[in-house]
Amino acid sequence: MANKKSNTFDYYIGNRVRARRITLGMSQEKLGDALGVTFQQVQKYEKGTNRIGAGRLQNISQVLEVSPSYFFEEISEPVAMVAFEEGTAAAPAQNFVSTTEGLHLNKAFARITDPKVRRSIVELVVSLAAGFVEK
Repeated sequence: MANKKSNTFDYYIGNRVRARRITLGMSQEKLGDALGVTFQQVQKYEKGTNRIGAGRLQNISQVLEVSPSYFFEEISEPVAMVAFEEGTAAAPAQNFVSTTEGLHLNKAFARITDPKVRRSIVELVVSLAAGFVEK
């Protein structure tokens, strides 16, 4: 029997599901209802704990109003997927971008066209974050 353990692709696709769901302002419960699964199952899909089969991915793409290929965008080669594994340096950034706050921050920041203003904002955030030490 083939190994059904989740891998970095499952984690990446789950993050894409989460990001799109949050972009639409949809709860995990609402997505689960539309798919006929519990919100806990949606959580497992989004975390990459449970794999999403092809048929289920098709259903998810319809509910989230994207093509199935949306979930595979930016995957250029398997080696690049290591950056999306939990526990890597990129994981916290990817997780943050998938949150409501991360999406709002990214959308607002993208609307700022002045490079000096953008640079100033980055410097401000870096200086504010320097005051916080991880415990």
